[in-house]
Amino acid sequence: MAEHRLPATPETTVDVFDRDTAPVLTVDPGDSVVVGSLDAAGYLERRLTGPTMFSDRRGHCLTGPIAVRGAEPGMVLQVHFASITPGDWGWTTAAVKDNALTRRLGVAGGPAARLTWDIGDGTATSNLGHTVAIAPFLGVAGMPPTEPGPHSTIPPRAAGGGNIDCRDLVAGSTLSLPVTVPGALLHLGDGHAAQGHGEVGGTAIECPMTTRVTLTLSADPVVPGIHAETPEGRVTFGFDADLNQATADAMDTMLTWLQRLHGVDKPTALALASPVVDLRITQIANETWGVHAVLPHGAIR
Repeated sequence: MAEHRLPATPETTVDVFDRDTAPVLTVDPGDSVVVGSLDAAGYLERRLTGPTMFSDRRGHCLTGPIAVRGAEPGMVLQVHFASITPGDWGWTTAAVKDNALTRRLGVAGGPAARLTWDIGDGTATSNLGHTVAIAPFLGVAGMPPTEPGPHSTIPPRAAGGGNIDCRDLVAGSTLSLPVTVPGALLHLGDGHAAQGHGEVGGTAIECPMTTRVTLTLSADPVVPGIHAETPEGRVTFGFDADLNQATADAMDTMLTWLQRLHGVDKPTALALASPVVDLRITQIANETWGVHAVLPHGAIR
Protein backbone atom coordinates (compact mmCIF):
# COMPACT_ATOMS: atom_id res chain seq x y z
CA MET A 1 0.00 0.00 0.00
CA ALA A 2 1.14 3.55 -0.72
CA GLU A 3 2.26 6.16 1.80
CA HIS A 4 1.46 9.81 1.11
CA ARG A 5 2.65 13.03 2.73
CA LEU A 6 0.30 15.93 3.37
CA PRO A 7 1.85 19.03 4.97
CA ALA A 8 -0.19 21.91 6.36
CA THR A 9 -0.14 24.73 3.79
CA PRO A 10 -2.59 27.44 2.70
CA GLU A 11 -3.74 25.04 -0.03
CA THR A 12 -4.29 22.05 2.28
CA THR A 13 -5.96 23.63 5.34
CA VAL A 14 -9.54 24.65 6.10
CA ASP A 15 -11.40 26.05 9.10
CA VAL A 16 -14.88 24.63 8.47
CA PHE A 17 -16.43 21.32 7.42
CA ASP A 18 -18.06 21.48 3.98
CA ARG A 19 -18.99 18.52 1.80
CA ASP A 20 -18.34 20.64 -1.30
CA THR A 21 -14.70 21.35 -0.44
CA ALA A 22 -12.53 19.59 -3.03
CA PRO A 23 -10.19 16.95 -1.59
CA VAL A 24 -6.53 17.93 -1.35
CA LEU A 25 -5.48 14.26 -1.49
CA THR A 26 -7.19 11.07 -2.68
CA VAL A 27 -6.00 7.69 -1.40
CA ASP A 28 -6.93 4.04 -1.73
CA PRO A 29 -8.20 2.00 1.23
CA GLY A 30 -5.18 0.66 3.07
CA ASP A 31 -2.96 3.61 2.20
CA SER A 32 -1.11 5.58 4.87
CA VAL A 33 -0.80 9.35 5.10
CA VAL A 34 1.74 11.37 7.08
CA VAL A 35 -0.31 14.44 7.94
CA GLY A 36 1.15 17.71 9.18
CA SER A 37 -1.19 19.98 11.14
CA LEU A 38 -0.81 23.33 12.83
CA ASP A 39 -2.26 24.03 16.27
CA ALA A 40 -6.00 24.69 16.55
CA ALA A 41 -5.54 28.42 15.96
CA GLY A 42 -3.19 27.88 13.03
CA TYR A 43 -0.24 29.90 14.34
CA LEU A 44 2.54 30.26 11.76
CA GLU A 45 5.15 31.29 14.31
CA ARG A 46 6.12 30.11 17.78
CA ARG A 47 4.21 32.78 19.68
CA LEU A 48 0.60 33.50 20.62
CA THR A 49 0.67 36.95 19.06
CA GLY A 50 2.01 35.70 15.74
CA PRO A 51 0.21 35.50 12.39
CA THR A 52 -2.21 32.63 11.75
CA MET A 53 -3.17 30.58 8.71
CA PHE A 54 -6.58 32.31 8.54
CA SER A 55 -6.92 36.06 9.04
CA ASP A 56 -10.58 35.68 10.04
CA ARG A 57 -10.61 32.16 11.50
CA ARG A 58 -14.00 30.46 11.86
CA GLY A 59 -12.91 27.24 13.56
CA HIS A 60 -10.00 24.85 14.02
CA CYS A 61 -7.15 24.90 11.53
CA LEU A 62 -7.52 21.44 9.96
CA THR A 63 -5.57 19.60 7.26
CA GLY A 64 -7.68 18.08 4.48
CA PRO A 65 -10.04 16.95 3.25
CA ILE A 66 -8.60 13.54 2.37
CA ALA A 67 -10.80 11.46 0.07
CA VAL A 68 -10.80 7.65 0.25
CA ARG A 69 -11.73 5.90 -2.99
CA GLY A 70 -14.86 3.80 -2.68
CA ALA A 71 -16.07 5.37 0.56
CA GLU A 72 -19.84 5.79 0.63
CA PRO A 73 -22.41 6.61 3.31
CA GLY A 74 -23.28 3.42 5.17
CA MET A 75 -19.64 2.36 5.35
CA VAL A 76 -17.23 2.96 8.22
CA LEU A 77 -13.89 4.71 7.84
CA GLN A 78 -11.26 3.24 10.15
CA VAL A 79 -8.51 5.67 11.07
CA HIS A 80 -5.51 3.93 12.62
CA PHE A 81 -3.12 6.30 14.38
CA ALA A 82 0.27 4.69 13.81
CA SER A 83 2.29 7.57 15.27
CA ILE A 84 1.50 11.00 16.71
CA THR A 85 4.42 13.38 17.18
CA PRO A 86 3.97 16.88 18.64
CA GLY A 87 5.88 19.97 17.61
CA ASP A 88 8.30 21.66 19.99
CA TRP A 89 5.86 24.20 21.43
CA GLY A 90 2.27 24.65 22.48
CA TRP A 91 -0.15 26.84 24.38
CA THR A 92 -3.07 26.72 26.80
CA THR A 93 -5.64 29.39 27.65
CA ALA A 94 -8.34 29.39 30.32
CA ALA A 95 -11.05 31.71 31.64
CA VAL A 96 -11.48 33.08 28.12
CA LYS A 97 -15.15 32.19 27.60
CA ASP A 98 -18.18 33.32 29.57
CA ASN A 99 -20.09 30.09 30.12
CA ALA A 100 -21.83 28.22 32.93
CA LEU A 101 -18.62 26.65 34.23
CA THR A 102 -16.48 29.79 34.24
CA ARG A 103 -19.33 31.72 35.91
CA ARG A 104 -19.65 29.01 38.57
CA LEU A 105 -15.89 29.10 39.16
CA GLY A 106 -15.88 32.89 39.35
CA VAL A 107 -13.43 33.40 36.47
CA ALA A 108 -15.76 34.43 33.65
CA GLY A 109 -14.82 38.08 34.01
CA GLY A 110 -11.11 37.35 33.59
CA PRO A 111 -8.31 37.98 33.61
CA ALA A 112 -7.65 35.11 31.21
CA ALA A 113 -4.68 32.80 31.77
CA ARG A 114 -2.30 32.14 28.87
CA LEU A 115 0.51 29.60 29.08
CA THR A 116 3.10 28.68 26.50
CA TRP A 117 4.94 25.36 26.64
CA ASP A 118 8.25 23.92 25.48
CA ILE A 119 7.62 20.33 24.36
CA GLY A 120 10.22 17.57 24.22
CA ASP A 121 11.48 14.30 25.75
CA GLY A 122 8.03 13.19 26.85
CA THR A 123 7.22 16.33 28.83
CA ALA A 124 6.05 19.90 28.39
CA THR A 125 7.31 22.80 30.51
CA SER A 126 5.31 26.02 30.81
CA ASN A 127 6.62 29.56 30.79
CA LEU A 128 5.92 29.56 34.54
CA GLY A 129 8.19 26.56 35.06
CA HIS A 130 5.64 23.79 35.60
CA THR A 131 6.33 20.44 33.88
CA VAL A 132 3.72 17.84 32.86
CA ALA A 133 3.90 14.52 31.05
CA ILE A 134 2.60 14.47 27.49
CA ALA A 135 0.36 11.92 25.77
CA PRO A 136 -0.23 13.30 22.26
CA PHE A 137 -3.43 12.86 20.26
CA LEU A 138 -5.53 14.73 17.71
CA GLY A 139 -8.59 16.54 19.00
CA VAL A 140 -10.29 16.57 15.58
CA ALA A 141 -10.74 13.64 13.24
CA GLY A 142 -13.91 13.82 11.22
CA MET A 143 -15.97 14.27 8.10
CA PRO A 144 -18.46 16.92 6.96
CA PRO A 145 -22.15 16.62 7.83
CA THR A 146 -24.39 15.40 5.04
CA GLU A 147 -26.12 18.78 4.72
CA PRO A 148 -24.51 21.19 2.23
CA GLY A 149 -22.80 24.41 3.26
CA PRO A 150 -20.14 25.25 5.82
CA HIS A 151 -20.43 23.72 9.30
CA SER A 152 -18.57 24.62 12.47
CA THR A 153 -15.63 22.47 13.52
CA ILE A 154 -16.31 23.10 17.21
CA PRO A 155 -19.04 20.62 18.30
CA PRO A 156 -18.43 16.87 17.97
CA ARG A 157 -21.09 15.03 15.98
CA ALA A 158 -22.40 11.49 16.28
CA ALA A 159 -22.40 11.39 12.47
CA GLY A 160 -18.91 11.93 11.12
CA GLY A 161 -17.07 12.73 14.35
CA GLY A 162 -15.01 15.92 14.32
CA ASN A 163 -13.93 17.64 17.53
CA ILE A 164 -14.07 14.54 19.73
CA ASP A 165 -11.20 15.62 22.02
CA CYS A 166 -10.71 12.15 23.50
CA ARG A 167 -7.34 11.85 25.21
CA ASP A 168 -7.49 8.04 24.93
CA LEU A 169 -7.01 8.15 21.13
CA VAL A 170 -3.23 7.94 21.40
CA ALA A 171 -0.85 6.23 18.95
CA GLY A 172 -1.89 2.63 18.40
CA SER A 173 -5.61 3.47 18.45
CA THR A 174 -8.09 2.84 15.64
CA LEU A 175 -11.07 5.20 15.44
CA SER A 176 -14.12 4.02 13.49
CA LEU A 177 -16.25 6.79 11.95
CA PRO A 178 -19.51 6.25 10.03
CA VAL A 179 -19.01 7.74 6.55
CA THR A 180 -21.26 10.74 5.97
CA VAL A 181 -20.42 11.79 2.39
CA PRO A 182 -19.02 10.10 -0.74
CA GLY A 183 -15.24 9.85 -0.48
CA ALA A 184 -15.39 10.32 3.31
CA LEU A 185 -13.47 13.66 3.12
CA LEU A 186 -11.50 13.19 6.33
CA HIS A 187 -10.12 16.24 8.17
CA LEU A 188 -7.39 15.98 10.83
CA GLY A 189 -5.93 18.48 13.27
CA ASP A 190 -6.24 20.19 16.66
CA GLY A 191 -3.14 18.52 18.05
CA HIS A 192 -2.98 18.13 21.83
CA ALA A 193 0.30 17.32 23.56
CA ALA A 194 -1.57 16.72 26.83
CA GLN A 195 -5.15 16.99 28.04
CA GLY A 196 -7.08 15.83 31.06
CA HIS A 197 -10.42 14.09 30.64
CA GLY A 198 -12.90 16.94 30.26
CA GLU A 199 -10.53 19.59 28.83
CA VAL A 200 -11.81 21.64 31.74
CA GLY A 201 -10.14 24.96 30.90
CA GLY A 202 -11.44 24.96 27.34
CA THR A 203 -8.09 24.16 25.71
CA ALA A 204 -5.44 21.48 26.12
CA ILE A 205 -1.74 21.95 25.32
CA GLU A 206 -2.55 23.00 21.77
CA CYS A 207 0.32 22.24 19.42
CA PRO A 208 1.38 21.42 15.86
CA MET A 209 1.45 17.69 15.12
CA THR A 210 2.79 15.16 12.66
CA THR A 211 0.48 12.14 12.49
CA ARG A 212 0.81 8.94 10.49
CA VAL A 213 -2.59 7.36 9.82
CA THR A 214 -3.66 4.29 7.86
CA LEU A 215 -7.15 4.53 6.34
CA THR A 216 -9.34 1.50 5.67
CA LEU A 217 -13.03 0.93 4.93
CA SER A 218 -15.50 -1.51 6.45
CA ALA A 219 -19.02 -2.33 5.31
CA ASP A 220 -19.78 -4.33 8.47
CA PRO A 221 -18.96 -2.41 11.68
CA VAL A 222 -18.83 -4.32 14.94
CA VAL A 223 -21.18 -1.77 16.53
CA PRO A 224 -23.08 1.26 15.22
CA GLY A 225 -21.84 4.80 15.63
CA ILE A 226 -18.42 6.15 16.52
CA HIS A 227 -16.23 3.71 18.42
CA ALA A 228 -12.56 2.92 18.86
CA GLU A 229 -10.04 0.34 19.94
CA THR A 230 -7.16 1.84 21.89
CA PRO A 231 -4.11 0.37 23.65
CA GLU A 232 -6.23 0.43 26.83
CA GLY A 233 -9.45 -1.09 25.54
CA ARG A 234 -12.67 -0.72 23.56
CA VAL A 235 -14.26 2.74 23.57
CA THR A 236 -17.75 4.00 22.67
CA PHE A 237 -18.94 7.60 22.53
CA GLY A 238 -21.95 9.78 23.26
CA PHE A 239 -22.37 13.45 22.27
CA ASP A 240 -25.25 15.63 23.37
CA ALA A 241 -26.09 18.97 24.99
CA ASP A 242 -27.54 16.87 27.82
CA LEU A 243 -24.91 15.00 29.83
CA ASN A 244 -27.41 12.28 30.74
CA GLN A 245 -28.20 11.64 27.08
CA ALA A 246 -24.52 11.60 26.10
CA THR A 247 -23.88 9.07 28.87
CA ALA A 248 -26.78 6.86 27.79
CA ASP A 249 -25.66 6.93 24.14
CA ALA A 250 -22.11 5.87 25.05
CA MET A 251 -23.41 3.07 27.26
CA ASP A 252 -25.99 1.86 24.76
CA THR A 253 -23.30 1.22 22.17
CA MET A 254 -21.03 -0.38 24.75
CA LEU A 255 -23.82 -2.77 25.77
CA THR A 256 -24.30 -3.73 22.12
CA TRP A 257 -20.57 -4.48 21.92
CA LEU A 258 -20.71 -6.59 25.09
CA GLN A 259 -23.71 -8.52 23.78
CA ARG A 260 -21.85 -9.39 20.60
CA LEU A 261 -18.63 -10.27 22.41
CA HIS A 262 -20.23 -12.52 25.01
CA GLY A 263 -23.55 -13.66 23.51
CA VAL A 264 -25.73 -12.28 26.30
CA ASP A 265 -28.92 -10.25 26.48
CA LYS A 266 -28.90 -6.52 27.22
CA PRO A 267 -29.65 -6.69 30.98
CA THR A 268 -26.83 -9.23 31.38
CA ALA A 269 -24.52 -6.99 29.35
CA LEU A 270 -25.32 -4.14 31.75
CA ALA A 271 -24.58 -6.39 34.72
CA LEU A 272 -21.23 -7.36 33.17
CA ALA A 273 -20.44 -3.71 32.44
CA SER A 274 -21.01 -2.50 35.97
CA PRO A 275 -17.84 -4.04 37.50
CA VAL A 276 -15.48 -3.16 34.66
CA VAL A 277 -16.63 -0.38 32.30
CA ASP A 278 -15.38 3.14 33.05
CA LEU A 279 -17.41 6.21 32.11
CA ARG A 280 -15.30 9.28 31.36
CA ILE A 281 -16.27 12.84 30.54
CA THR A 282 -14.49 13.29 27.23
CA GLN A 283 -14.80 17.06 27.10
CA ILE A 284 -17.01 19.89 28.31
CA ALA A 285 -15.43 22.53 26.08
CA ASN A 286 -17.20 22.21 22.77
CA GLU A 287 -20.86 23.23 23.19
CA THR A 288 -21.85 19.56 23.07
CA TRP A 289 -20.98 17.27 25.99
CA GLY A 290 -18.82 14.24 25.25
CA VAL A 291 -18.86 11.04 27.27
CA HIS A 292 -16.99 7.86 26.47
CA ALA A 293 -17.25 4.37 27.92
CA VAL A 294 -14.10 2.25 28.19
CA LEU A 295 -13.96 -1.54 28.42
CA PRO A 296 -10.34 -2.44 29.27
CA HIS A 297 -8.76 -5.30 27.34
CA GLY A 298 -8.99 -8.52 29.33
CA ALA A 299 -11.41 -7.10 31.89
CA ILE A 300 -13.88 -9.93 31.21
CA ARG A 301 -12.31 -13.36 30.69
